[in-house]
Amino acid sequence: MTVRECYEAMGADYEEVLRRLANEERVARFLLKFSSDESFAGLVKAVEESDYEVAFRAAHTLKGICLNLSITRLAESSSALTESLRAGGWSEEAGPLFERVKDDYSQTVQAIQMLKND
Repeated sequence: MTVRECYEAMGADYEEVLRRLANEERVARFLLKFSSDESFAGLVKAVEESDYEVAFRAAHTLKGICLNLSITRLAESSSALTESLRAGGWSEEAGPLFERVKDDYSQTVQAIQMLKND
């Protein structure tokens, strides 16, 4: 799988990240580090513990990383969850938004794993 194909599989913007990071080798290097970031794990743990302030910070960090790497789909879902958690509590909409983030994260990591295995 090429880096471009990985971006397509993730629902991400390859042209934008290439513009930002200047070359495909740099994009691949940062992308391969994505799954070692602890933001998503911290988000899941915080939600399980009903610590919504920590969940907000983790979702916000995840959103920022995704924006920097132009991982569009996951950036959008983590942004929506961030806004839902901004008030400091769990709302009716937070549950479905959290599930969407989990799905988008899983798809992203699977695509990156396919890139890593090639």
